[in-house]
Amino acid sequence: MTHKGRIIFAAGLTTMALGLTACNDGDDSSSAQGSPSASAPASSDPGSKSPSADPSDDGAAPAKGDTTAPGTKLKIGDKAVLPFKYGTDKKGTIAVTVTAIEKGAEADMAGFGAKAKGMTPYYIRMKVENVGGTDLAYSSLKLRGELEGGGPTGIVLIGDLPGKCDNDTAPRDFTTKGASYETCSLSATKTTPIVAASFDEGDAYSDSPVLWTN
Repeated sequence: MTHKGRIIFAAGLTTMALGLTACNDGDDSSSAQGSPSASAPASSDPGSKSPSADPSDDGAAPAKGDTTAPGTKLKIGDKAVLPFKYGTDKKGTIAVTVTAIEKGAEADMAGFGAKAKGMTPYYIRMKVENVGGTDLAYSSLKLRGELEGGGPTGIVLIGDLPGKCDNDTAPRDFTTKGASYETCSLSATKTTPIVAASFDEGDAYSDSPVLWTN
């Protein structure tokens, strides 16, 4: 199956936006909807984190001291508990475990066209859990790739690579404490390798993201 893509260069910016439209029967909700943002500041202690951070039995979101602090550095396989907001009506607390950062092949980017020549894709695979027990059905989470030596890739990918890195949204039953699903964020680089995954949504994390590295 052929996947059509387009590349948009934002005037006056160094960031490159690539839009991918897959020829399939499903909607690409990751490109049609906005990305989540943090809804509340985390603990003031930058070194504190609670990998499990179970909420109380009433299903309420944990206190802000139970969330992973901005700037926390984790290893692949570690869990971060994060405040989460999606759209205008979905808000809660999630636990994110990055399970792998996999390097793809340049040929995987063929659907984006000639301007994607030289780009190497990376697949950030993760498990997402509903910690707060609020209704987060059909929400979507995207982590960003970080380059070796630090810093963003400068490339924004809209969409996914079906069969290789599917950015699945939360299922409709992602409404209860303990519900979980698996998804993938697509990143790419033309320069140094991508070695970390970054959660940088919301005021608390935009300047001090949570990072997962090997």
